[in-house]
Order: sequence, then C-alpha cells, then structure tokens
Amino acid sequence: MEFFWLTFAAFLTLAVFSFLYKDNPFYKFAEHLFVGVAAGYVVCVEFYNVFLPNLWRPLTNDGQWGLLIPFALGIALFTRFTSKWAWVSRWPMSIIIGTYAGLAVIGFASGDLVLQLQASMVPVISVPDVAAFTLRPGVISFLQVLANPVFTIGLICVLFYFFFSVEHRGTFRLISTTGTTLLMIGFGAGYGYTVMTRIALLFDRLYFLFVDWLHIAKV
Repeated sequence: MEFFWLTFAAFLTLAVFSFLYKDNPFYKFAEHLFVGVAAGYVVCVEFYNVFLPNLWRPLTNDGQWGLLIPFALGIALFTRFTSKWAWVSRWPMSIIIGTYAGLAVIGFASGDLVLQLQASMVPVISVPDVAAFTLRPGVISFLQVLANPVFTIGLICVLFYFFFSVEHRGTFRLISTTGTTLLMIGFGAGYGYTVMTRIALLFDRLYFLFVDWLHIAKV
C-alpha cells in the first residue's frame, strides 16, 4: 500500500512536470486534484479550528447570544448564490473588508513601517566599528566602518528617487540614478532568492523521485 501511494505521488509530480512540454490532461488532473484537496482541507481546518471553538460551542454551550450577530452575517454571505437576495451579502462583505483593512494597516505600521524606520536610524559613523578597526586593522573591519556611511547614502539616494518636487537634472539626476541602481540591485536579490527557493523545491521533488520512489540513487 505504501508503494502504491508513493507511485501515485510520483505520477502527480510527473503530471505537473509535463506542463513544461505543453498543457495536457495529466497536468489538468493534477491541478484540479490539488485545488480540490486544498479547498477541502481548508474547509475542514476552518470548521474545526475556527467555527466550532469560536462560534458554535460558545453560542450553544455557554449561551453567548451576542455571537448570533456574526453568525447571521456569516449566513448572509451565502445569499451570494441567489440572484434575488445577492445584495444582502454586501453587508457582511463590507464588514469583513473594512475590518481586515483596518487590521492590515495597524499590522503594517507596527510590523513593517516602524521596524524599518528604527532600522534606518543608524549613526553615520559607528564609534565601536572605528575602535575595532583601530585596534585590529584589516579588510573586514574597514568594510564594517564603511557599512553605515554606505547605507545612509544609499537610503538618501533611494528616497530621493521618489521625490518629484525637484526636476532630476545635473547632480539631482546622479542621485536619482544611484537610487534607481540600488533599487534594481535589491529587486534582483529578491528575485534571485525566489529562484533559489523554487530550485530547492525542484531538488526536493527530484530527491523524492530518484531516492524515495525508484531507489536508484542514494544520499
């Protein structure tokens, strides 16, 4: 039985890889199966981990009747499937979007914006790094001394790229171009990291095919 499921998993892996040649029924089967299983899994997780402990059990066992309001709003979402009462679903949908938008703004401000501002507030010259270079001169310690000045200059150039109140000509154009270059380096590094992640996933599938399934390679 274990070999059967391994073979089925290998078939699905090869079916997904077959899309590299062209779109075909095997790929469509694997795609639809993945979407269906994922949707069913999410529904089960939400039912047992969200609906039952947060709504149904407190409502039926503890008598928290205030939960009837979110329960009614949740039921109102299903009116979307009818043409006559579809307008009712706009009310709970607007509450969901407004609530999550507010939470997202707070989460972004505290989790991204504030942390980035704090990380950007560094001294132009780091006294400990200068002291370390004085005691032990070397390439690494010298580069460490240059880290903060380079970071500060790069930050100013990148921010100036988005400053459109002054025409980017002459010296301003040089600063803006430097900011653009640094942005491209950052985007390239992010893209490279994404490619490395996908390659790691590819190696994982190849390891499964050749080691776990066919046993023609050993690690």
